[in-house]
Amino acid sequence: MNDRETMTGRSEITAVAAAVRAGDESAFSALAERHRRELLVHCYRMLGSFDDAEDAVQDALLRAWRYRESLKDGAPLRPWLYRVATNSCFDAIARDPRRSALAARTASDAPEGAAPGPSEVPWLQPFPDARLELPAPRDTEPEAVVLSRETIELAFLTMIQLLTPQQRAALILRDVLGWSAQETAELLETSVAAANSALQRARASLRTRLPKPKPEWPSGVDATAAERELLQKYVAACEQPDLAGFTSLLREDAVMRMPPQPEITVGREAILRLMVDAGFGTEEFGRLRCVTTRANRQPAVACYALGKGDTTYRAMAVDVLRIEEGMISEVVTFGPEVFGSLGLPITLESQQGAGA
Repeated sequence: MNDRETMTGRSEITAVAAAVRAGDESAFSALAERHRRELLVHCYRMLGSFDDAEDAVQDALLRAWRYRESLKDGAPLRPWLYRVATNSCFDAIARDPRRSALAARTASDAPEGAAPGPSEVPWLQPFPDARLELPAPRDTEPEAVVLSRETIELAFLTMIQLLTPQQRAALILRDVLGWSAQETAELLETSVAAANSALQRARASLRTRLPKPKPEWPSGVDATAAERELLQKYVAACEQPDLAGFTSLLREDAVMRMPPQPEITVGREAILRLMVDAGFGTEEFGRLRCVTTRANRQPAVACYALGKGDTTYRAMAVDVLRIEEGMISEVVTFGPEVFGSLGLPITLESQQGAGA
């Protein structure tokens, strides 16, 4: 931390203390609000759902004022807010029967073969890249480290939902945010030994669950241009429609998921067969128009369908793509309910046109 950041931190501590002493909720809320964006990312990692993360952050900011007296005099605001937000996430998990049941199964050390898998995370939602970007550079932002791509991608987000809440929090705090063992233990209100144990178990679980990462593109390739070309081909395959086009884009071992549906389709041929069975390319399925976007630091394609006799393309699905070695290795498809959070319109007029 440089001298300017230190001075800024001290200034915030002083301002927070003054607001608490004066009972000035507006001043306190304005100071806490500065951390909303990073708290949203933290809650999203904890919960795996953008909507639930927004609710958890709002709850945490309300709690922060309600329990402001628990902020020790002279203590920095940011780690305390993380503690409040993490507890809000723990409560959200406990209230949700799906999440609490999954946490109980994970904690029970189920025998090999019975461990939870990605299909048991039906609440998964994408995080819009637009909400990951700062409106303008600020020297006081301490959060650049929290937005590394590999810790916001859907594959990582899915797998950490399969950890117990304590393990998940320990992993995020230590390996993503870079907190010390002591800081992590204090936030989790446990011993350093217990926090380290949770971290080690989380790391071990991820090593067995997460596939070894492959490079997106071969060395020497212009990644930006290559991704643009791949997306153009994906859009063309959707809109023409062209199953052969998809064949050239998907890895042979590609995977498709469609939360909240539990089914996972494995293999290029199985994915193409699923598309055919769904009526892709038929008059009943409708014509498609696509718009490219980004979510979770990954390219995404929003598809709109034009039904027979209709004049309006209507939101159908968003495909978030993972690219490995120049081809698509995973397609995670979300329904029209995520269009709003991604800043996408629900309809497109047939004469407007849209594309990559």
